[in-house]
Amino acid sequence: MARRCDAPVHVFSVARVWGTSLGFPNPGLMPSRSEWDAQHRVVDQAVARLRRKGIQADGRVVGTRSASKRIVREARRLGCDAIVMGADPPRGRFMGDFMWSQEPYRVRRRAGDLPVYLVVQEARVQSAA
Repeated sequence: MARRCDAPVHVFSVARVWGTSLGFPNPGLMPSRSEWDAQHRVVDQAVARLRRKGIQADGRVVGTRSASKRIVREARRLGCDAIVMGADPPRGRFMGDFMWSQEPYRVRRRAGDLPVYLVVQEARVQSAA
């Protein structure tokens, strides 16, 4: 999609902040150094792959408690025309609100008029052989 439109790609990855203590960030709830490093590796690999394909790309790792809010805010700040995310198959809305894997669906609900395209990989069923 980006190649056809000659559009730049901004790659985001979220290092999850698990909460606050009395309204202040608590170091024990912040992502560890290894979690930050893992997210940076993911972003670097994605940016390198896009650049090898001739697509202008940059990347950023953000730390937040509310990934959906932060992703939409960053996309609007950068003037993105669309958000594209990988997603697990959808779950029921009640249970999905408790699952980190359902964050792409929360992004889609929060984005309003900004198009959100979710790339859903179907669950693989292994046969009993």
